[in-house]
Formats: sequence, structure tokens, C-alpha cells
Amino acid sequence: MTETTNIKAYGTEAAEAPLNQLGIDRRKPTAHDVEIDILYCGVCHSDLHTARNEWHGTIYPCVPGHEIVGRIVSVGDHVSKFKVGDVVGVGCMVDSCRECQYCQEGLEQYCEPGMTGTYNSPDKYLDTPTFGGYSESVVVDENFVLRVPENLELAATAPLLCAGITTYSPLRHWNVGPGKKVGIVGIGGLGHMGIKIAKAMGAEVVAFTTSESKFAEAKRLGADEVVMSKDAGQMAAYQGKLHFILDAVSAEHDINAYLGLLRVDGSLALVGAPENPLPVAAFSLIAGRKSFSGSMIGGIAETQEMLDFCGEHNIVADIEMIDIRQINDAYERLLKGDVKYRFVIDMASLKNQD
Repeated sequence: MTETTNIKAYGTEAAEAPLNQLGIDRRKPTAHDVEIDILYCGVCHSDLHTARNEWHGTIYPCVPGHEIVGRIVSVGDHVSKFKVGDVVGVGCMVDSCRECQYCQEGLEQYCEPGMTGTYNSPDKYLDTPTFGGYSESVVVDENFVLRVPENLELAATAPLLCAGITTYSPLRHWNVGPGKKVGIVGIGGLGHMGIKIAKAMGAEVVAFTTSESKFAEAKRLGADEVVMSKDAGQMAAYQGKLHFILDAVSAEHDINAYLGLLRVDGSLALVGAPENPLPVAAFSLIAGRKSFSGSMIGGIAETQEMLDFCGEHNIVADIEMIDIRQINDAYERLLKGDVKYRFVIDMASLKNQD
């Protein structure tokens, strides 16, 4: 029988119910576990989708949160990578099978039996779902914990554990760098990180937006050029010009319009998650030997590489800090795109509640 401790968290018991304070059980650290006092937790759109069962398959009660930064307060007897007092991060997964071909290649996010998500996955120790970072603390195997660079602002680092790696991984995989002209579609929680990271990699960055109000923002974030995607003339000027496009839009949009902007052998990677399928015309790909693909987060080694890269280039997310009691309002604002560009919960606001 695994020993547990009851802690405070914020979660929901049903898709239609608001998030409220509740108690959850965390296992006490086993031999290779670290116990992390959570300082900050980012709010990802995936949290909202899962809490409201919009992707189906949510296990209730649900405690979201997979952009976690905190401080280690205890370690198991055989922990070798971390010590008490270390500042660390936890992202979208807390375990995998570790034996399949993808885990062996450092691609735990594509684990064949399925990775263990930080929340809403079967907990291999307890007869509950895993519970995420909207909580006082979390216990994680040391092999799924990341070291946070000392120079980065901790609250603004939290979103790197999802938004950062979700954009870094495809940019890295498709060899974005000097001499490459890269498009970033959508300037939100993911897109704003894509602009910062692609620019730091040395690429020429072109941002695409449907809102004129985001032109100055895109430039501030590091874009070399900004295009109004609803303007056919502006779009035509980039036909066949881009080596790579990172598409971070989760709403329905014309993917063929962007495929037309790629050079021969260019690639477009989708990291947004539109609700409905996106129609792709065959000749959008055939005429130019182009590729349309997708990507999700990164493995543990690549996520650490991303954090180190962000430390080297002093890259963090643009955030708005909130009290845990504002989470339901934050979800409604998230639906309206009313955040620049990521909400982060100050978890002291939960610890200080009765």
C-alpha cells in the first residue's frame, strides 16, 4: 500500500462545474521520487479543454496544470539527480513505459503504450487519475523532472514547460536557423513563444495574424516582418518564400493558403489543435514537394535542452499572474483570447487559503 498525504488543490468534479478547492492525495516519495513545493503553474488551453471534457475522456475529479515550477522539499533514498532546495520544472508528462523504441530514443512523448500525463492519466501508484499543478505540491520520478536555469524569472518560466517545448521541438526538428525564413501563424500563448525562439535560433521570422492590433506586438516579440493574413495582396507577396511554417492556430483556418507560402521542400508543422479536420488540397503539397505535419511537446532530454537554450538567450513567456481564485474567470478570458500571452497562477494564493 502506497503511503499518501492529503493536500489542497483546485479542480472540478464535472465538465459543467467550475473549478473549486478540493483535497487530493499525493503519494509520499518512493526511492526515485522528488517532492516539489509548487511555486507557479501556467494555465494552458489544454487545461480548459480537459476540465470541460471538450476532448472527451476526462477522468473526474480533474486537477489540471502541466506548466509547473517549484522547489524540491524532499527526495527519495535513491535520488541522484536532484537535492532538496533545487528549483525545478515539471511539464506535460510524469512517466512513460521507458522500454519501447521511442522511449529508448528519448521521445517519451510518443511512448507506444502511452505516456503518463501530468494530469488525467491513470496513476500507476494510486487508484486515481494523476493530478496536475493546480495544487500545493507534486511528487514526480526524478527522471521526469527538469532543472530550471538560475537566471530566468520563475513565474515566466512556467509556460516554457508546455508552450516553450511545443514550439521549440518542431523548430529544432526542422533545423530552423540562420539562412531560413520562417513563418509563425498565430500570436498567442504558443505563437508568441515561437517568434521568440525562432528569432533566437537565428532565423528570419515572419509573423502572420488576423489582427492589426498585433502588428506592434509581433515586432516587439522579435518578428522581422508581420503579415495580415486576411489581406490577399500581403499573402501573395510571400508565395513560395518560406522554408518552414509553425502553425499555432487552434481555430478553423485555410491551411492551403499557408502551404502556398512554402518553398520547394518546405514544411508546415501544426501545433495548434483545431476542433474539426482541416481540408488539404493535394496540389498544395504535390506542387513543390511540400510537407504538412504535426508535432507535440518534446522528450525529457529535449525539454531540458529547450530550458538551457532559453536560459542562454534569456527567453521567458509574457505572462499575467493570477490568484488561484481567479481561475474560472481566467478560463473565460482564455476563450476570448484576452491574455498576453499566458496566465500563471501564484500558488501561494492556494497555500494561504483556509
